[in-house]
Amino acid sequence: MNYKFSEKVSHIQASAIREILKFTSDPEVISLAAGNPAPEAFPVKEITRISNEIFNEDPILALQYSLSEGYTPLRDLLKKDLEAKGEFDPESDELIITSGAQQANAMIAKVLCDPDDIICCEAPSFIGSLNAFKSYNVCLKGITLEEDGMNLAELEDVLKTGKVKVIYVIANFQNPTGLTTSLEKRKGIYELAKKYGAVILEDNPYGDLRFDGENIPSMKSMDKDGVVAYSRTFSKVLAPGIRVGYISAPKEIVNKMVICKQVDDVHTNIWAQVLAYRFLTECDMNEHLASLRKIYKHKCELMLEQIEKNFSSKITYTKPQGGLFVWCTLPEGSDMTSFCTRAVQEFKVAVVPGNAFMVSESDKTASFRLNFSTPTDEQLIAGCEKLGRLSKEMFGE
Repeated sequence: MNYKFSEKVSHIQASAIREILKFTSDPEVISLAAGNPAPEAFPVKEITRISNEIFNEDPILALQYSLSEGYTPLRDLLKKDLEAKGEFDPESDELIITSGAQQANAMIAKVLCDPDDIICCEAPSFIGSLNAFKSYNVCLKGITLEEDGMNLAELEDVLKTGKVKVIYVIANFQNPTGLTTSLEKRKGIYELAKKYGAVILEDNPYGDLRFDGENIPSMKSMDKDGVVAYSRTFSKVLAPGIRVGYISAPKEIVNKMVICKQVDDVHTNIWAQVLAYRFLTECDMNEHLASLRKIYKHKCELMLEQIEKNFSSKITYTKPQGGLFVWCTLPEGSDMTSFCTRAVQEFKVAVVPGNAFMVSESDKTASFRLNFSTPTDEQLIAGCEKLGRLSKEMFGE
């Protein structure tokens, strides 16, 4: 049968990351392409204990239907935490628990955007969110990502069209580049959003994983005008498999998201929500986060050392202060696709080609993404050594 797919999905392509990961089934391939937390970062012992207690003490709570807004004790705890940071105003904001930040980001597009409305995003940006936005037939406009954040002049030029509904920003240790938006740029994005009537979707999955430098205030903490929706997740600090995220946003927006939630999946996994709540209240979260930062600081420093030691000097790269990723850029005019293909096929190292993170995969980029969280130290060293040999073969010392 010849199937005719809807316009919502017909133009969405399979993630290049998923395609690259197919090569990792080969045991000889070292994957520097994933974006998963480090295996040693999972608090397995605590999760096992809490899960057993949940099912021994109140199994029906974890097995029955629940509220679409989310598990009330968890929501109340998160509101209190965000309020203490100036990121939640109980008078004007509300909070909903979602199935990961991915669902939160997708629902923002669903409730705010009509077909052909514009969403501005960093170029490059997270492919998962880009595909979610595309599924609502919006027009994505990539704004050049500079070392300190979006190019504000470019952003304003698009905002002047009057068609921009959402500005999507990953301000801390951005995926894929590892870059962080400066305080000056955060203030600039906020003022432009306010001036032109756009909503900022501030996606912050990596903010708790800062291992160097000083924290920078979120745009949500600046918000006095109902401009910012603030998306967060437990995926990088607890476990991605539990699929628990949340978003703090103006009440009117969250009220619409609740309706969408009732249509999409009724509610987020209630066992996972109770697990997250009990982990936050029974375990030392500060100690846990300190452990994660130590793990990722070591892994990042090891990767940067190996890049410096092995790569051609003609390759430039970011030096993140947190998160999971390093962004490498080949010399101008290089064939990035050929580099990434040869890396996995000939040198048995998987990396993600940079065009996977662009608004359109036909957009030109000479960059690729490396992940330091998932591989072992031995794999990091061996993978960077192999990429170094390829880089020197292609570009010289």
